[in-house]
Formats: sequence, structure tokens, C-alpha cells
Amino acid sequence: MYLVVFQDKFEKMIITATTANSWIYPDLKNWAENTDDLIDDVVKCYEAGAAVAHIHLPRGEEIESVKRIRERCDIIIQAGMSSYPIEERGPDFHAKPDLLSVIANHHAEHFPEGSVNVIHDLDELEQYCISCKKFRIGIEWEIWHTGSYWNLNHLINKGVLDPPYILTLFFNWPGGTWSPPSADEYLHRIKYMPKDSVHTISVMGKDQTKIAVLAIQHGGNVRVGTEDYPFIKENVPAKDNAEIVARMVRLSKELGRETADPSEARKILGI
Repeated sequence: MYLVVFQDKFEKMIITATTANSWIYPDLKNWAENTDDLIDDVVKCYEAGAAVAHIHLPRGEEIESVKRIRERCDIIIQAGMSSYPIEERGPDFHAKPDLLSVIANHHAEHFPEGSVNVIHDLDELEQYCISCKKFRIGIEWEIWHTGSYWNLNHLINKGVLDPPYILTLFFNWPGGTWSPPSADEYLHRIKYMPKDSVHTISVMGKDQTKIAVLAIQHGGNVRVGTEDYPFIKENVPAKDNAEIVARMVRLSKELGRETADPSEARKILGI
């Protein structure tokens, strides 16, 4: 048993839309498969209520893609693909998104079309802190287990990372860094967050709504979209990402929390 305590003092809820392909349902294909469609998808997510777009910027088109999105809306652009080593993310830095996704531990994921196993050591994480400050890009830290917090606290104590700390807590992503999509795991994870953290949840699979409700009621934020779970409900594929975003907007409002627009989200995230 667990107790859910809702507080009126919480900030508005930030919705992040993940526009990439589904790693666990690779044949579904209800996501954008070219740059033009990707940009249209991001704009539709913005119009549906997303404040942040988590994007795998098309290789060779990073700068142009960011520019084209900003010409059409002011959604916060979060550049994904944290599995790449920092040496391969130069184009992302030069595109100057608002946020860069950085995993706070190693990658150990397993999907139908293959596995991802990449070490990200403390030296690399420190270099991310230095490079992001140089390019004036915020860091969104991917937190897969409590060991991620040890690495984060190491960077904080070393003085290379400033608050607020923007975190995304991952649940039920298959592989060696898997964690259960359960209430006790969520509450355990938020218990050990560094002070001055703002957290979002990312849940792969049908338990997404269950953890989203907990996050909304505990001051957290929610990431949804085809990369995480490409369904509007179990066994019903979403028409597109905007439909998934709109559903989460409705759910948050039903639970008593309004959703943030990009301007409000920038203030909450300190970017």
C-alpha cells in the first residue's frame, strides 16, 4: 500500500513529447520517418500541449532542423540520442538545442532489433558539463537507477554542475538498467533525488499511465510519445504523437494540474 498526497503548491505539469520510433514495437511505424514529417510532428505536439520536444536530430541536418522548428513554434528542443559517446555529438552541440539529453550511467538496453551497450564514465559526464556550459545548452539527465544519483552528486560536489537539475527517470526500459514500472520504485527514486531537481518520468510500456498519475500527483512531469509507448491505450495504436500528448493534457487537468506552455516550462526548468 502507498499513500498519494496531492499538493496545490506544485508547478504546472510539463509534457515532453518523444517523436522517435518505438524500440519495442518497431513494426508499428506511427512516427515520422523523414525530416519534414518530423518537424510537422513536433509542431503538432506543441499545438496539442507539449512544452518540450525530445528529438533525435536527423544526422547531417541538425542545425537546419533546429532552425526550422524554431521558425514555427517556441517549443523547448531537447536533443536526444544519449547513447552516442560525446565525441559523436558535436553536431548536436553546434545545433544549439535548449537541452541535451545525457545519460547519468552506462547504456545497457535490449530491443527486438538489437542491443545497446555503451559505457559513459565520469570523465565523459564531466566533459558534458563543461561543453554544455560553453555552448549555453542545458542538460537533461537520464536517471535509470539510484546509481545515476551517485554520478550526479559527484559532478555537483566537484562544482561542474549548477542547479536546477533537470532529470528524467526511466522505468521498464528493457536491458541491464531495467527498473520496474511500479509505485514503490517511483517513490524510491524521487526520495533520493538531489535537492533542487525537477523530474520527468519516462515509462516504456502499458504501465505508463499508472506512473504518470503518480508523477502528476507528486509534482513531477511526464514524457510521452512513440519512442516510449506508441499506443493511446493498450492494443490501440495512436494516430500520431499529438494524440498521445492531448490525452496526457486531459489526464493532468482531470487530476487538478494545468499544463505548462514552453514559456512557463523554461522558468520551471531554469533555462
